[in-house]
Amino acid sequence: MDKVKLSNKTIPLTIRKEVVKALSFYPTLNDVTIEFKFKENLQKSFMQAQPVFTSIFNTPKNRKYRIYISSDFNIEGEKFTIDSIPEEVLVGWIGHELGHIMDYMNRSSFNLISFGFKYLFIGKHIREAERTADVYAVNHGMGSYILATKNFILNHTSLSEKYKNRIKSLYLSPEDIVQLSNEL
Repeated sequence: MDKVKLSNKTIPLTIRKEVVKALSFYPTLNDVTIEFKFKENLQKSFMQAQPVFTSIFNTPKNRKYRIYISSDFNIEGEKFTIDSIPEEVLVGWIGHELGHIMDYMNRSSFNLISFGFKYLFIGKHIREAERTADVYAVNHGMGSYILATKNFILNHTSLSEKYKNRIKSLYLSPEDIVQLSNEL
């Protein structure tokens, strides 16, 4: 694994180990400014990656990005905390968000704005975006971590089948992840 450049990264101490591990799979992001920030009350997600609005019109490599992370996350009445999530699952989740940033870097400013609107207002576009982030993560060698994250969610007995089916419909399946990993 390549050495991770941290001078342009802001990382909360409590998740530094996991972030550094995930970043080590993405040497392309070494010179990209990324802030990892805890934010309460994220809607419908545990983490969100997005470009910093004021940098959207910069060239893709000069944009700044932010990954919001909820320190606790409520799914169907069950509360998960950042401390209760296994390390490999957290690394996989972060790796998935870094996959979103890789996707954003391949988009022009106009395309990125259009992408954001589609993501917010067109349901089927969410599926495409989430699967693209998974593919980036797997293609960067994070298949086992992405698989651990999917299995953590899909094998959690207290979560409803409705929620699990939503996850299955939006993200790559464990079988898809294994197949992609084997093709590398």
